Amino acid sequence: MFAAPALVASGCVAVGGAAGPPAPAPTVRVGDKWVYNCSDGFRVPVTWVETHEVTIIDHTGIAVRVTLVGPTMNYERVELWSAPGVVVIGAVFDPAETRNFEPPLIRYQFPLTPGASWNQRLRNLDPANQLMSNISRFVQVGGYTTASTPAGTFDAIEMRTIMSVDDNNPFRLPYECNYVTWWAPEAGNMVRETKFATYRERGNALDAVTIRAQNTTIELASFSRGK
Repeated sequence: MFAAPALVASGCVAVGGAAGPPAPAPTVRVGDKWVYNCSDGFRVPVTWVETHEVTIIDHTGIAVRVTLVGPTMNYERVELWSAPGVVVIGAVFDPAETRNFEPPLIRYQFPLTPGASWNQRLRNLDPANQLMSNISRFVQVGGYTTASTPAGTFDAIEMRTIMSVDDNNPFRLPYECNYVTWWAPEAGNMVRETKFATYRERGNALDAVTIRAQNTTIELASFSRGK
């Protein structure tokens, strides 16, 4: 039942944007770097700077170092992509998490084609408690829109992700997520993203209260391409 909310919502997802050509997969090089300004919260948001840098490309895939630095955090992790947009190890909900996806997460299905969509059911084992997390993820690609960021204004493809994340928490039901992403061919990556998520505590369904868990904005601050 964990997948029901995302699968039901997938039938009625609306995404804006104008028609345009499919965006091919970007050419990824060692040294590619994207820096994002991030905030999460409601009344007093937490802020941080998140940097993604390609460090190794070899037979195992594409390694991307992700660092999060802010007043309340200093964290580093490494993602592994088998190809641009396909994540074997990485994050899907919390930017500081590391998950081993079964099967690999299709973050972006290239070529990104306006009107296309994809649906996945993923699992990852938490080595700390040996519990299996289950993720249901639906992505609807819209069209081209203008995305304004600190790094500039981009012609970007807008897409919406409806996702359910069940981490087998004994006190709460799965996170229900609604994300909007703007991916720009010029930058070769996401340039803006908004993330909103809620959950309900376990117990009497009639008394359950929806709790806001995520209210995130991510905007590209700068980017540079490797040689």
